[in-house]
Amino acid sequence: MQLVEHFPVLIVGLSMFTAYTMLLVGFLDRRLPYYIALIMNSFFFILSLFILDYVLTVGPIRYWLGGWRPPWGIEYVVDAMNAYLLIIVISIIILGLIYSRSNVKHEIEERKHVTFYVLVQLMAAGLYGITVTGDLFNMFIWLEIASLTAYALIAVAGGRALRPAYNYVIMGSIGACLYIFGVCWLYAATGTLNMADMRLLLPLLYTDKVVQMGFAMIVVGVMIKAYIFPLHLWQPDCYTWAPSTISSMMASVHVKVMFYILIRLFFSVFTLNFIWQYIRFDILLCWLAAIAILAGSIWAIKQSNLKRMLAYSSISQMGYLLLGLGLSAFSYWGVVGLVAHILNHAVGKGCLFMSAGAFYQKEGLRQIKDCEGLGKRMPFSSAAFTIAAASLIGIPPTAGFASKLFLILASLDAAQYQFVVVLLLSGLLNLIYFWRVIDKIYFVKHEEATKREVERRGDGLPFSMLGPMLFLASLCIVLGFVWLSDLSTPLMNQILANLGVGGSL
Repeated sequence: MQLVEHFPVLIVGLSMFTAYTMLLVGFLDRRLPYYIALIMNSFFFILSLFILDYVLTVGPIRYWLGGWRPPWGIEYVVDAMNAYLLIIVISIIILGLIYSRSNVKHEIEERKHVTFYVLVQLMAAGLYGITVTGDLFNMFIWLEIASLTAYALIAVAGGRALRPAYNYVIMGSIGACLYIFGVCWLYAATGTLNMADMRLLLPLLYTDKVVQMGFAMIVVGVMIKAYIFPLHLWQPDCYTWAPSTISSMMASVHVKVMFYILIRLFFSVFTLNFIWQYIRFDILLCWLAAIAILAGSIWAIKQSNLKRMLAYSSISQMGYLLLGLGLSAFSYWGVVGLVAHILNHAVGKGCLFMSAGAFYQKEGLRQIKDCEGLGKRMPFSSAAFTIAAASLIGIPPTAGFASKLFLILASLDAAQYQFVVVLLLSGLLNLIYFWRVIDKIYFVKHEEATKREVERRGDGLPFSMLGPMLFLASLCIVLGFVWLSDLSTPLMNQILANLGVGGSL
């Protein structure tokens, strides 16, 4: 076994160990947990690059924990899809940690800082574990670690964040129960928890009501965790009142990892043949996605609170992922759009929530109407917000344009022209609610704007906050060119092959 094949379990194991080390070290100096988390996750990022290179050049990694052969033992499986996701998750965690250096001091009491960073590291460990595991029950363990820490991280701000955190606990617990009940039903039918082993056994049981019920329970449970419409009701308040660092992390990668569970269920446990022929879930999924895209956008237009508007925007954006998943039964372009939008939305929405946090930290602004003149007072944060908004709207040549183009191609390839209309209409709705903010930022001048322009040049924010925002904003543009060029072709073709999807770019 080559050294690189140990890296997935090393990332997960060291991440858990790091969290408990940070807790002990925090008693000596409250500043140390931040640096430990930043250093260790940077190390994990380097390991993840080696993992991606290995799976693209050699093939998938299969690691048996304790040397126990599956299906009796737990297996970690890393192919191009989850190697790609692992890099995204670790990158956003690192940027979120850098951003938090100043932001946490403003939004969280100092006595909670050690607890905050320990919880962030535990959440990261849970997300890493979900990403690399090839066992459905082991996935549940990591799912709960990621969820329990997310509940606490929302509540750590105190005040108005406590009620949304409690609602999230209730809904998240329901989702977890449905997931584990579904896994139990599949185990009762197949006698295994290993994804690859279950995939081999399930085709003979596709008509079994136990198997179909298990599939349905897991799907509903994960949809609650990933706030897929109409199971999204817990999400807007959580994103609105959580600390800005946590809002950006959860909207960027936490929800993507939850959605990744659906991807694995559809492609690595069941097959598109089951989704398409036995339960006809594909077209239903597409229509559910279309409603989510439009409903989320309409709700976003109605909001007056900036972070709440971004929260409803995320519900709409998750509809794009769901649409790509549904269209994958008809066209490989659906998978291409899905895979591209996982990264594009993570980058864009992370930048938007970081910008909103910067507006609140420096100007005390939560409402859209109070953003008047921010373009002059906070030029860098405003520019980052605008670029990320343009990406999610789908303006060429941003990354969001590539996502929507791929989904439109999937709709045309599947002769599902109604979804082309939905995608074009959603771009218009996105423009409406983002323009409300951009108009206030650049074209409406606050009465005190002139005085403040004289008093301060630039944003007046530390580079630890501006750096991650500007980096993500630049990625919104760079990725647009990457997706539309041949640079992404080897990765995308490998993902298509690993997921068992016919076709190539």
